[in-house]
Amino acid sequence: MSSFVRASKFRHVFCDPARPDATYQNFRLSTVTGEQNYIKANPLYFAVGLQGGGGPFAVVPLANPGRFEAEMPIVAGHSAAVLDFEFNPFHDQLVASASEDQTVKVWGIPEGGLTSNLVDPLVDLHGHSRKVTLLRFHPTASNVLASVSSDQTVKLWDIEKGAEMNSLNDVHPQLIQDIVWDYCGETYATSSKDKNVRMVDPRSASVVNTIEMAHEGAKSIKLSFLGRLDKLVTIGFTRQSQRQFKIWDPRNTTKELKRVDVDQAAGVIMPFFDEDTQLLYLAGKGDGNVRYYEVVDESPYCFPIAEHRSSVSAKGMAWGPKRGLNVMACETARLLKLTSNSVEPLSFHVPRKSEAFQDDIYPDTASPEPAHTADEWFAGSKKEPKLMSLNPAHSGQKIAAPKEFAAVKSPAVLQQELATAQARIKELEDRLAAAGLSTA
Repeated sequence: MSSFVRASKFRHVFCDPARPDATYQNFRLSTVTGEQNYIKANPLYFAVGLQGGGGPFAVVPLANPGRFEAEMPIVAGHSAAVLDFEFNPFHDQLVASASEDQTVKVWGIPEGGLTSNLVDPLVDLHGHSRKVTLLRFHPTASNVLASVSSDQTVKLWDIEKGAEMNSLNDVHPQLIQDIVWDYCGETYATSSKDKNVRMVDPRSASVVNTIEMAHEGAKSIKLSFLGRLDKLVTIGFTRQSQRQFKIWDPRNTTKELKRVDVDQAAGVIMPFFDEDTQLLYLAGKGDGNVRYYEVVDESPYCFPIAEHRSSVSAKGMAWGPKRGLNVMACETARLLKLTSNSVEPLSFHVPRKSEAFQDDIYPDTASPEPAHTADEWFAGSKKEPKLMSLNPAHSGQKIAAPKEFAAVKSPAVLQQELATAQARIKELEDRLAAAGLSTA
């Protein structure tokens, strides 16, 4: 008896955990807890929070596996613990941090990594009245950053100007648990402790649609837009604490398109969607498993592919951008798994015999070049992300170099610099007068 086998290039994706000598060890990790993933990455670095005063966090070059020693340089410019970080998708040397000290700071990492402790940020953003819990950069516009706070607001910033663009106030009656941008950055979605998921017009800071009671369970709801498919996935719990995910049409939120009950476990699931392969990766906090599904645009909307199991539980997980993958080894995705004191790369591969570049599994991917400026986007410009080829033979293709980041100094900073300069002038005048020299 024959049976139909669905055609897919990704039916045999498998996970290849890193060898011990390719992991990053010996981190004294911060003990602060929250809704964040605890680790973020870009093609060059990853960031994790550390124990200590000044809200320290490490920015570690991916090219340097091994032990992280206590004397290694760190970023330590906050006055309280750092809760989340976010790398600028259009400038690999810029990382933003959110802290319990109610501020968001933007840092410039020297080429090649830190050589000394970094304590002075490029930008210092003030506006939230309670701790800042989550950060998300805009996917197509340069230097636009969303921040979430325990004051139950979402603020948009132009980090180059050091200015708040707008604020979503008086919408969330309880703690905000997650925030994600859609493919073009025309909408962001938030989940809240009130179990509702809200779609927000970011330019007007107004709610355009709501999924009421997205999941019945009391634990956190996590979100991910599904790229060009224009769908939203929510991950939460049933009333009986069973983990599940649902796929929704954001334009019709009366009922989900698909519901999948995953398993019975306590840890919140972190979702990562690969726009290029249409694979959805689900990694659980507190367990070592990563499940992955292929998502399609019609019923049944998703198909299970496989599951990576490990006895080492994950404290957090970070998604590695496609620009950092080993494409000649058919690596299609990379997750960085944060354990109790180490970071372990998890590489996902499609088995192929040929050593040539496999263009069928590597469509053009998001490039490090913004589609528009913050001002253009806020004025109404709508553009998809600019794309680039991952084929090494096309490595000479023209991609605009990142614009040199020059933050505009705030009035408070200018006033402080003026006061410092005036104090220095008075000191010099006093020294001249004491020497009997005239300043006239």
